[in-house]
Amino acid sequence: MRWPPWSSESTNDEKQSIWSSSANNPSSVLDWRAFLEPRTLVPTLLLTSGILISVRIHRTYLRRIPDAPSISPSFLRRRSVFGQVTSVGDGDNFRIFHTPGGRLAGWGWVPWKKVPTAKKDLKDNTIHIRLAGIDAPELAHFGRPEQPFARDAHAWLTRYLTNRRVRALVHRQDQYSRVVASVFVRRAFDFPPFRRRDVSYEMLRKGLATVYEAKIGSEFGGEKMEKKYRRAEWWAKKRAKGLWKDYRAVGGNWESPREYKNRMGMGDSVLVEKGKKS
Repeated sequence: MRWPPWSSESTNDEKQSIWSSSANNPSSVLDWRAFLEPRTLVPTLLLTSGILISVRIHRTYLRRIPDAPSISPSFLRRRSVFGQVTSVGDGDNFRIFHTPGGRLAGWGWVPWKKVPTAKKDLKDNTIHIRLAGIDAPELAHFGRPEQPFARDAHAWLTRYLTNRRVRALVHRQDQYSRVVASVFVRRAFDFPPFRRRDVSYEMLRKGLATVYEAKIGSEFGGEKMEKKYRRAEWWAKKRAKGLWKDYRAVGGNWESPREYKNRMGMGDSVLVEKGKKS
């Protein structure tokens, strides 16, 4: 018997036999045994598996994450997010619009996969990231004065990252609806060009931040990275770069970003209390 039984390739005798038997027994129009044959089962299994795998890949790698609280705990210390920087808030934090899959997934050239530019479209649609392992000088907030070199750190980070595509290795979430992450970027005009740059390390190297010294919430991405960061800070201090410019002259009156936060009532105990209330 040919399969399927209604195939145009079936002979006239076969067709007549099929339809004559179906007159007495309608259920015999289809030969259900044909659906158990390997030539039917194999394509069906392949198609079903392909659909399930595609759904899994989309949910795991291609589904867009709108904001930091939406990041699954399965991402923490295991996965990274890729996106375009839309704004820089301070010397050590900024926001990205998640673009899963990047250009290969159509972001930037497919009409319906464009990164918004209007503030109303970006609202509640960006991931707030704090750079891991560093403390940058504080800008003026809520009546508090800004620290020396705060504008320099903010200006450098803005120039370095705005509208750039970055990859953020997520470590943990903090009490301000942000994620602490190690952030990497590739730039054509760095030397060597397109080399992957660790943004936290670059800021330490230029003397625009200090190593994160808080007793609570410190995150470096491993002991090896912490040693690398401390070495970069040591060299910047030795060369009197950035905020270390007046370190030797000022002596004991020099104030780090962490000391400034403690003086302004933004120390570890206050942060913990805010986290409990939020």
